[in-house]
Amino acid sequence: MPGKVFVITGPSGVGKGTLIRTLLERMPDLELAVSATTRSPRPGEEPGVHYHFLDDVEFDRRVVEGDFVEHAEYSGRRYGTLRSELEKRVAADHSVVLEIEVQGARQIAQTLPDAVRIFIAPPNEETLRLRLVGRGTDAKDEIERRLAVAKAELEAQHEFAHVVENDRLDDAVSALERIVRGVA
Repeated sequence: MPGKVFVITGPSGVGKGTLIRTLLERMPDLELAVSATTRSPRPGEEPGVHYHFLDDVEFDRRVVEGDFVEHAEYSGRRYGTLRSELEKRVAADHSVVLEIEVQGARQIAQTLPDAVRIFIAPPNEETLRLRLVGRGTDAKDEIERRLAVAKAELEAQHEFAHVVENDRLDDAVSALERIVRGVA
């Protein structure tokens, strides 16, 4: 059976990374596509493992060369999914999970219409704010920028066939796993 592409999106701080890590533990046959970004690595992030860290010039070159299946700007940084990240896995009949921003998920709907798109939503905006502050990785002005973007992104939930509310981690991962197993 050919591999499937699962696009998991939602606002910054909603817990996409934690949900995906737990999903991958439960479903070890799934593979995570490593995104490219122009932002600097956070403490503990390794190039090629957490992201492909590119400078603006390299990112631009790769956009022009058509190396991305999607790319977007988010909160002053650029992110994208390299075509090679998907092609090598899907060609080997592996299902792939993409953790991307809403802009990129919209592009994937056009470029890969068979991709399964899943939106992760917070129980409310205050919970989202507390999560962003609690992770301690962003300055106050960056948190405010991310929250402003998040408000617009939350309005996009209706564009997705699947919405998972991340209130309690175990419940959210179980819901995500049901979607993936039901489609895969």
